[in-house]
Amino acid sequence: MNMTVNIAGVEFKNPVTTASGTFGSGMEYSEFVDLNKLGAVTTKGVASVPWPGNPVPRVTEVYGGMLNAIGLQNPGIDVFIERDIPFLKKFDTKIIVNVCGKTVEEYLDVVEKLANTSVDMLEINVSCPNVKEGAIAFGQDAACLEDITSRIKRIARQPVIMKLSPNVTRIADMARAAEAGGADAISLINTITGMKIDIERRKFVLANKTGGMSGPAIKPIAVRMVYEASHAVKIPVIGMGGISNAEDAIEFMMAGASMIAVGAANFVNPHATSEIVDGIEQYLIKHNIKDVSEIVGCVD
Repeated sequence: MNMTVNIAGVEFKNPVTTASGTFGSGMEYSEFVDLNKLGAVTTKGVASVPWPGNPVPRVTEVYGGMLNAIGLQNPGIDVFIERDIPFLKKFDTKIIVNVCGKTVEEYLDVVEKLANTSVDMLEINVSCPNVKEGAIAFGQDAACLEDITSRIKRIARQPVIMKLSPNVTRIADMARAAEAGGADAISLINTITGMKIDIERRKFVLANKTGGMSGPAIKPIAVRMVYEASHAVKIPVIGMGGISNAEDAIEFMMAGASMIAVGAANFVNPHATSEIVDGIEQYLIKHNIKDVSEIVGCVD
């Protein structure tokens, strides 16, 4: 039985990784999860300089999930290269670095600094606000998405995954734009914009007013978008959004995802990723499936 997955020439031992922003760089979770067991660790977003993030409160529970407005707090690329990469290199797992920025130049600076490191892939978070274009997210305009993808691809040494925002009218159009720009793969979905109001205080619960919704409640939307995106492009798709167990992961793969990422579930069950690896393997054995790729996109 073969659990390996190949995306843009990078071979993963299995199709399970972590969703950016929910696992740090694996340091805290390494006490609960054997990182050697994961196909990859996808890091928290890294910017060209340290970002303090948004004011508190910036996390709240909601029915079926959570809202977060962390604001991509991170120590910056220099600290990341010095501290996080050496830590992850201790483990037999692939490293996918999530990259964020507020201008194209900020993205390019991080990509350039990662060029000579030993990371395996780059995941570009295009849900960041483009400060030069009225703060609309890079991933909400197809022409802008294609442009930033092509500019990153020109200087990147590692294969590039474009992480798509679900806060768009047609996800297939964004998938095609990323592919047209030269992306090696796409990942989706990022969080869905939501809001919560405290009716007793008559105030927004989050200081930022809005936050990104994640958790089981968004899974049906994510599965539908993965299905639509995978049918719109020829490049591989990494699916995420509300995956809590192996059954969820397999559903995403049947919808067209070659690989899946586990996000909010890590906060509820720090063993989730490891259990999902085991669960996929048990499913393949139970159904006498020789290669995990056989279930990818098997529904039409």
